[in-house]
Amino acid sequence: MPRRENCPKWDLTPEEAVRWQESLRQHLVLEDDLPPSVRLVGGVDSGYTDTQAIAVITVFVYPELELIHHAIGQVPVHFPYIPGLLAIREGPAIEAAWGNIPPERRPDLLFFDGQGIAHPRGMGIASHMGVLLDRPSIGVAKRILVGHHEPVPDEQGAWRPLVYRGKVVGAAVRTKVGVKPVYVSPGHRISLPTAIEYTLATVRGYKLPEPTRLADKLARQWRRKLASGVRK
Repeated sequence: MPRRENCPKWDLTPEEAVRWQESLRQHLVLEDDLPPSVRLVGGVDSGYTDTQAIAVITVFVYPELELIHHAIGQVPVHFPYIPGLLAIREGPAIEAAWGNIPPERRPDLLFFDGQGIAHPRGMGIASHMGVLLDRPSIGVAKRILVGHHEPVPDEQGAWRPLVYRGKVVGAAVRTKVGVKPVYVSPGHRISLPTAIEYTLATVRGYKLPEPTRLADKLARQWRRKLASGVRK
């Protein structure tokens, strides 16, 4: 059963949340600071019922991509949906899920279904949570939030820089021929070239990397259980 807990440190007004993001940005590291050998990678995805926020973190052995663990966090929804402040809405559930992973199985690298620095204040959910959890993190989003890019060739592995206000903040990456690109941006403790490399290395025939693809699937399954009143 996922742990439920109150998260008083997350009880913020939108104005306070913006100030917190700006403060956390001072601790952001945008160069490679990964373990010498990455052996565990994780995917993070979140969702909601009417009253609850649910987060799932998957844990895979890398590079084999064998699933060895997943954890669920569930807390009351306490913050409205505000573009650019997704981390404040989903962060408490992600933090709860992280607490449900045995320390020896906590990933060396986390993929988030969302943005890293490709964000109006340079602090998307991958960056925000990467700093809080002190883990290398990558944002892999299905949709663009800020910036623009040149057309991406329809070839797996092709990419083009994502530019926002004259600065490269990520990349539009073609992970599968014939489908729209994903938007990869560094979260924390990783460079853009390395973020692209790990993203492509964890794709297995689908658009999204396996860690976040499965996290999304499990989060949807848990929401359906809650909606039907089933608790397991």
